[in-house]
Amino acid sequence: MRRPQDSHVRHERGIVRRPPSGSLAKTASQSFRLSKRARGNRALGQANERLPFIPPERWHEPAEDGRPYRFVIEPPGEGYRHVLEPDEVRQRLAELPAEFSSALEVIHFSRMTRKKQSFPCYGMQWGSALYLYPIEEGLIECYSMPPKPNQVNEAQMYGGRWVQTKSDEWQLIWTPASIKDFYLNNILIHELGHLLDDRNSRSVDRERYAEWFAVQFGYLPTQAARHAARRPVVRRHHK
Repeated sequence: MRRPQDSHVRHERGIVRRPPSGSLAKTASQSFRLSKRARGNRALGQANERLPFIPPERWHEPAEDGRPYRFVIEPPGEGYRHVLEPDEVRQRLAELPAEFSSALEVIHFSRMTRKKQSFPCYGMQWGSALYLYPIEEGLIECYSMPPKPNQVNEAQMYGGRWVQTKSDEWQLIWTPASIKDFYLNNILIHELGHLLDDRNSRSVDRERYAEWFAVQFGYLPTQAARHAARRPVVRRHHK
């Protein structure tokens, strides 16, 4: 049985952690760790211990009955699209050691709402569930602040491009192939790393482990295919 741990929410503008002293006892959903992967320049937040716990999603009570994981699919929301299909997720997870998904019970394709647009995320892990968020239908994310160098580098690793379109506007542009690569080999594996991490308690340590896990089991094993897909086709002309 997995050990319940203190809940924490990684938002774009901060980290929501333990309820303040004197609050009511935690609910079952609050006793499980939660990790959230923010989008763009909102990904680098500062800790705020004074904020209350805010349930960000529908909670899936862990059954711990050994059954295979299941999918919960919501409509993506107007102007948004889901990046992956359930079969693509199944195939990617099947390429990993079986024990990696033994504690996984639910993969939830979440819906984008007006409230979530204020704190957009790519993915989240909460309890025994992984949540994958939809992206803009045109595959262009718009931001009012420039990206950090590491965010530019990460996008480039999977084929995404940051472009400054105005003095106060930056866009992160994807293709259908690059955004699938990013979700399958970064976001999905990153959140799975959070699910498997039962050693670290500090948010910074948990995030460092999930980033290592995503590179080790997501990015590196798929590098050959990625390079092959980007290699220009040279056509030979016969005389």
